[in-house]
Amino acid sequence: MTSGNLLTDHPELYEQRFPDPDHLAARWAEETLTRHGAGPRVLDVGCGTGRDAAWLHSAAGREVTGIDTSPAMLAHARDHHPGPVYRHADMRDFDLDTTFDAVVCMDSALLYCHTNDDLTAFLARCRAHLAPGGLLVAEMRNGAFFLGNTELLDGPRTASFEWRGTTYASRTTLWIDHGAQLLRRRRTWTADDGSEPDEQHSAWRLLFPQELRHFLTTAGFDVLALHDGPGPRTEPVWSEGDSPHGTTSSDRLHLVARLGSENSPQNNPQYSNGDSTS
Repeated sequence: MTSGNLLTDHPELYEQRFPDPDHLAARWAEETLTRHGAGPRVLDVGCGTGRDAAWLHSAAGREVTGIDTSPAMLAHARDHHPGPVYRHADMRDFDLDTTFDAVVCMDSALLYCHTNDDLTAFLARCRAHLAPGGLLVAEMRNGAFFLGNTELLDGPRTASFEWRGTTYASRTTLWIDHGAQLLRRRRTWTADDGSEPDEQHSAWRLLFPQELRHFLTTAGFDVLALHDGPGPRTEPVWSEGDSPHGTTSSDRLHLVARLGSENSPQNNPQYSNGDSTS
């Protein structure tokens, strides 16, 4: 997660703007983990407000640790979604001195790996923290969607919501930085409480399915599933029992990969110490 952002710096606003009362994201993650036989120990990377981590911990009975770079998000998670262990850590260099059966990376958190070195470092950290045969489950924007589709790029989009008597309105513009392979966002917030407008900038890496397969295979993972839905943020939305389809053309991408037990770190020096290479 990023800092200097109205929603991530004020987690209660984030949950108001992006409500998930039915815990769709966590339930999708749990069904995916169950389908692929994941053990109970789960690391939630980019855990944010802790909603998903807490549901997996309490409702699904898993042993969950959540990491995030936002102190405000982590404080909110501990206060409002207790149960998991929450740690302040960066996805590119975390060292938790334990292992997990699965790493979960929801809501495009993986795409904060803006460079090849970032992504290589993250996958190396996953290798170091996953038990043999452990899973990596991720849900994110799909870079391939932007090949021929401009609907998310055609002009500013506006949205508003109310919280504690104040109406917050956003004006969002997205564009592609082709050279950096980033989807960049400029968002301006206004509120009817007399505060000054707040302009914020963020970006996500645009990863394509074949590119993602290459990074994962190089890191010693076997890709078990890579599809565009259904998921917790697709249309139509996922519901229990839905089978994933095999296409990768819509705006969300869902990944399941297993760390190959035969691919020990000592046999791949590039990943042995969690260091990225240039």
